[in-house]
Amino acid sequence: MGNCIPSLDKETKSLPIDTIFKLPSPLPKWPPGTGDFGSGHVDLGGLEVCQIVTFNKVWATDKGGPDNLGATFYEPSPIPDGFSMFGCYCQPNNQPLFGWVLVGKDNAGEILKNPVDYTLVWSSESSRFKNKNSIHHGYIWLPTPPEDYKALGHVVTASPEKPSLDKIQCVRSDLTDGLEVENWIWGQGTTSNANGINIHSIRPRERGIKAQGVSVGTFLARITSDKDDDSNSTLSLTCLKNNKFGTFSSMPNLSQIQTLFEQYSPLIYFHPKEKYLPSSVNWHFANGALIYQKGQESNPSPIEPNGSNLPQGGPNDGAYWLDLPIDEKDKEKAIKGDLPNSEVYLHIKPMLGATFTDIAVWIFHPFNGPGTAKLGLIDVPLGKIGEHIGDWEHVTLRISNFNGVLHKAYFSEHSGGTWLDAPSLEFQKDSNKVVAYSSLNGHAIFPKAGLVLQGAVDIGIRNDTAKSNLVLDCGESYSIVAAENLEIIEPPWLNYTREWGPKISYTLGDEVKKIESLLKGNLKGAFEKLVKVLPNEVYGEEGPTGPKMKGNWNGDEV
Repeated sequence: MGNCIPSLDKETKSLPIDTIFKLPSPLPKWPPGTGDFGSGHVDLGGLEVCQIVTFNKVWATDKGGPDNLGATFYEPSPIPDGFSMFGCYCQPNNQPLFGWVLVGKDNAGEILKNPVDYTLVWSSESSRFKNKNSIHHGYIWLPTPPEDYKALGHVVTASPEKPSLDKIQCVRSDLTDGLEVENWIWGQGTTSNANGINIHSIRPRERGIKAQGVSVGTFLARITSDKDDDSNSTLSLTCLKNNKFGTFSSMPNLSQIQTLFEQYSPLIYFHPKEKYLPSSVNWHFANGALIYQKGQESNPSPIEPNGSNLPQGGPNDGAYWLDLPIDEKDKEKAIKGDLPNSEVYLHIKPMLGATFTDIAVWIFHPFNGPGTAKLGLIDVPLGKIGEHIGDWEHVTLRISNFNGVLHKAYFSEHSGGTWLDAPSLEFQKDSNKVVAYSSLNGHAIFPKAGLVLQGAVDIGIRNDTAKSNLVLDCGESYSIVAAENLEIIEPPWLNYTREWGPKISYTLGDEVKKIESLLKGNLKGAFEKLVKVLPNEVYGEEGPTGPKMKGNWNGDEV
């Protein structure tokens, strides 16, 4: 990450941000390519941008924000000759310094212009966030762009004088795109207070494999009041737009993707009691999986090992579904999966205007096991509730196309999931491989071992994870099944749009009544509450669809 200029303030206590985060292992030299990947810069269509990861500290506060540890404001330094700053960077103090901002160079003329003025958004002079250990105050300025230009970030100073007009550059409107707030960085949070301040990270509003919006790495400062409007219409900044998006010139080629995955490929640990392990799709098909057609339920067909006889495309209309073998011994074998010969499936996605690459790592389980409810101190097995055939989970790695550095990872957890920045990830010892944990029976993927309860404080569905000898090294056996920037022959099963399992054959209400009949008093009431608040997907009411039918296939993770 480089070195930071020493702090302007006398620190009285060490904070996580005082440490610069580095990946555990040095990165290799990326294989050569004809595009911009790993070159440090990207051409957005006359505007060349560079990702800066080293900073000068401008001002810091030691209170407010996440964990009430304050935040630190930086400006990028050094900036390469010919490039200009778009805005400053801010990060909460509760994690190591790991940030970046883009700087830009006008290669076409009239793309960049100085602001015509600045507005003082906020200063610490009259704020409860004054840093008692600092002789400096902080001042946050909003640039006023010329007509037909937009501002991308704020300037932060340690003096009350307005910044010089050439301190920052505004961008012509046709190279900008709409944005939205992402994470809360610092301030008063949801507390409504006149002249209060809230700082948020920002990202493009439209995100997906075809979206052109580019994150700049800057932040948005907003003053709160009793009438504060957080709608997108109030946002005073924009992000960039990649007008050369369709060329994919910044995306990694096949050999670069393989090297990236060797570096970061996840290790997924299964609970020591896990019975329902993953397999390759081909193994599942070759070991007796069947396809059923509506109206011909008595005559299912075996599936070819590569899925070549599966119907392709069309709506998920209930006309077809997959199921386990009919023979009980074959069914028992299929349910257990085949961990030693499992394979994961990669989808290579251009994200944030092709300035980042997402590697979505899909894992298939032939069977999803039953759930367990936690009702206070008591665990209650849920019978068939939670069971379904055909289970798809995934981990997504987000990698900078400027330098090949892993920025964050996403862990799919039932119908949602969690993004974690690289400093918060667990890595395999002496490597950059991301560690993940699959929950017992349900296979939701979590970044840390332990219990995660889906529901209320002490009432919910258990998600138990732990390290064991059951581990899937995703880098050992994988195939790239889709890539927006490469010529990839997609396997037939990927374009099977129907369900990978049948609708459940039991009535949910009967299962609930069966469990309720075994419970008494407070436990019965707690279980009734649990049934009402949990989403339908927990109950596995029907077989899931494959990766290509998920919203995150074309869009961002949610």
